[in-house]
Amino acid sequence: MDIILIKDVPGLGFKDEVVNVKNGYGRNYLIPQGFGVLANKSNNKVLEENLKQTAKKQEEILKEAQKLAKKIGDLVLEFKLKTGSDDKLFGSITTSKISKILKEKGFEIHKKNISILSRVNSVGEYDVELKIHKDIKHPIKINVTGDIPKKKKRKSKNSDNSLEEKEIKKTEKVEEKVEEKVEEKVEEKVSKEKKSEKKPKSK
Repeated sequence: MDIILIKDVPGLGFKDEVVNVKNGYGRNYLIPQGFGVLANKSNNKVLEENLKQTAKKQEEILKEAQKLAKKIGDLVLEFKLKTGSDDKLFGSITTSKISKILKEKGFEIHKKNISILSRVNSVGEYDVELKIHKDIKHPIKINVTGDIPKKKKRKSKNSDNSLEEKEIKKTEKVEEKVEEKVEEKVEEKVSKEKKSEKKPKSK
């Protein structure tokens, strides 16, 4: 189904953008939460009128996005991960980590508006795409370097590497799950607050 967004939704689209989503997602989340409306004839006419009236504002938003893209420029983010002797990574680069580093550099880009264009599985440079505006996608690069752990005692190399890799993967999964749970709780809280506002108070 087609939805007209009336608010920015990270990873999906920006205000006044028409997006195609699954029926359940549109009817059960986007529309009830006030993120969008159904893109029918009447709403499309309203959208066209709104775009005409806010044409100047839209130009300003576009210019700000262009300025941000220019400011970011040919940015290369550096990441150092533990590696094995064959340059195999014992970790991963996530959009959340990229978003955090961008924020530290003064660029607010939501992790859902960041796309890593290929799988990061060894040291080297990788292309990343930032969605800054509905009409602007800006490319940057990440440079992954390795850090080979020092050998302490003679043990089975394969067992050491596999154990270390398992531990790092466990930690990353826990971090990602915690982030997802926090976001889910925030969304649930907002949803409950909106529902409680709509319900008439019992006497």
